[in-house]
Amino acid sequence: MKIRYSETFFSPQGEGKYTGHPSLWIRFAFCNLECHGFGQPDPTDPDTYILDFKDFDPEAQGIKKVEDLPVWTRGCDSSYTWAQKYAHLLKHKTVEEVVDELTDLMRSEYNPDGLFVNPHTGQDTHLCFTGGEPLYSQRELIEIMDEFIRRGNVPRHVTIETNTTRELSSKFIQAVGRWRNTDEMEELFFSCSPKLFSVSGEKPEKAIRPEIMGSYQHLRTVCWGHKMQVNGQIKIVANGSERTWVEFEDAVQQFRNIGVTWPVYAMPVGATLEEQQVTAGDVAVQAIKRGYIVSARVHVYLFGNSIGT
Repeated sequence: MKIRYSETFFSPQGEGKYTGHPSLWIRFAFCNLECHGFGQPDPTDPDTYILDFKDFDPEAQGIKKVEDLPVWTRGCDSSYTWAQKYAHLLKHKTVEEVVDELTDLMRSEYNPDGLFVNPHTGQDTHLCFTGGEPLYSQRELIEIMDEFIRRGNVPRHVTIETNTTRELSSKFIQAVGRWRNTDEMEELFFSCSPKLFSVSGEKPEKAIRPEIMGSYQHLRTVCWGHKMQVNGQIKIVANGSERTWVEFEDAVQQFRNIGVTWPVYAMPVGATLEEQQVTAGDVAVQAIKRGYIVSARVHVYLFGNSIGT
């Protein structure tokens, strides 16, 4: 089979529990949400939206690969993964070619074989699936994992960054049953980022799906008695407004009501450092007052949120 994806890169995790950990990334194509409200003066009013990705002409600018695209400050900052006008920039490779590409990214004078466990330090690189929405590509995700395992280069920690609206397939659940039997794999981690209406413009009936998140946490039962664990986090973008905090608290309560116990992170909105600085302090103060963990977007501070970081 061949896999359609946007990019691969090797960069520190920028958000949540594993911030700073060296991470190997594959960004899949396609998503069921658009999140046009991010960065807009009024995220709840589509009539006022200015969408940079729609106005940008990749052909006129001579763009040949996604890494050359600018960082968009309004709307979804990864809209190039699902917007049709950027489909020609997607990669289309076999599973073996994708795994070769990912392995090569980890190679260095300190890790010449591209191993997940770095021979220089004995510390591990996380494998991260992101998007778009990576759970649109469950079959492809499974194939990549199985190929790494077949090669004997097994990631200890695997993160799936999801908007938490996609159900797990029976084949995915069966695959977890296989992966739990590897000696090396320690954790499958769901980084759940549900979108708030007053920040993203996505209506709650579509974007807030507590029963879906509950099914992710329930997957841990497949691994009881095994070394590998299923864990996760809830990571919600906030803009500091009172309306957003009401939505935030309501969403968290829905997740708690259905039995989700994962920790909750509040993350300030902003695709650029300048945008982050407008809201970060206020979001942090309110988050800790309410008892939540604060998450920065460290890749924004390090690399300006440029594609490939």
